[in-house]
Amino acid sequence: MELSRRESSAIGVVVPEVDNRFFGEVLRGISEICDESDLSMITCDTANSIKREDRALRMLASQRVRGLIFTPAAERGSAQSKKLLEDQLNRLNVPVVVLDRHVDSAAYSGVYYENVQSGYLAAKQLLDAGHTRLGIITGDLRLRLARERLAGYVAAVDEAGLAADERFVLYGDFTVETAYKLAREMYSSGRWPQGIVTCNNLTSLGFLKATLELGKQVGRDIAVVGIDHVYTLDILGYNFSCVTRDTHEMGRAAVRLISRLIENKSSAPVTVSIPCTVSLRGSELLHRP
Repeated sequence: MELSRRESSAIGVVVPEVDNRFFGEVLRGISEICDESDLSMITCDTANSIKREDRALRMLASQRVRGLIFTPAAERGSAQSKKLLEDQLNRLNVPVVVLDRHVDSAAYSGVYYENVQSGYLAAKQLLDAGHTRLGIITGDLRLRLARERLAGYVAAVDEAGLAADERFVLYGDFTVETAYKLAREMYSSGRWPQGIVTCNNLTSLGFLKATLELGKQVGRDIAVVGIDHVYTLDILGYNFSCVTRDTHEMGRAAVRLISRLIENKSSAPVTVSIPCTVSLRGSELLHRP
């Protein structure tokens, strides 16, 4: 017998990078609370593709899920594209919780990281260590969270009475490949900052790959503070300073919120903020003669 929407126990979960450890931890948190709440989850990976995102939302509508936890593949540029996404979300006719990346609408609840604060704190650790010439490898600035992290970095530099050096603002896209390319170009130019902020876990890995390949050493040639914990570096015993968040709790918070909204669909949109934590392990320092 086909279940009605009221009887369905499934929620939809749409993420842009299922192979990214960050989203893996988020999904683990979602799964734990789903198990406790007798909910099931249908997970869709969009691979940061709007076309795949559209397909996933159509599929979830056909599955008659009870709620949706949604991380956009990208920010929609045109008014038409934004309207299409809003229509798709509204067509589901279920509560929606936006996770990590924003949707240009105040109509949806969300669970977000303190992105401005994370960029500010990452830069401040480098400034507090005595570095006055800073750089940053940004995320994809089409995404609000990337713009916010950059704004936090600029705020810390301004607060210190310094000017952000445009030569050392490297415009990335949150991928290993782009960060690697940008870091190699930076080193090849013969000019690089004393300290650099890397804006997510994959950016940190790309930066470190280029640094090691070119015979440079973090702590000797350049200091770095990343945004997001890089679990791979823990396995290797690499001391990497970062501003991090409880990604596992982000997933748990999203399910608690969607469960509340399922119970009371008339609730006004709610925003949950996940705080930053600074973890200093030495990569913010340079060996002084």
